[in-house]
Amino acid sequence: MTKDEIIKFWIESSDKDYESMLNMHKIKEYSYALFVGHLVIEKLLKAHYVKHNGINIPRIHDLEKLANSAGLKLTEKHANELQDITKFNIGVRYDNYKKTFYKKCTEEFTEENIKSINGLRKWLKKKITEKD
Repeated sequence: MTKDEIIKFWIESSDKDYESMLNMHKIKEYSYALFVGHLVIEKLLKAHYVKHNGINIPRIHDLEKLANSAGLKLTEKHANELQDITKFNIGVRYDNYKKTFYKKCTEEFTEENIKSINGLRKWLKKKITEKD
């Protein structure tokens, strides 16, 4: 695959996950909606990384670290959002966190965080398509 094909792959995969996140939210699967929201952002960060750093993407799921390694200049707000969204990856994957995370994922909590995911998604898509 070419560099452009890899970038396209990550963007398209992120878009598919975005639709899944919205569908899970509709059926009130809040914790899984947020988990998939993490994937939405992670995949866009990987697309940005490939565009600016090459195809050898670091094997990390910490979104702030991934953003920094991709060369993104983060505002404090973006850094905080990425830190919060990273917790959604851990919250669903590991049994000792699942119950606590599930209780935390109210409709209000989920909607607030989906707004953050939407904002980051738009920002990252813009950054990926910008000319260097």
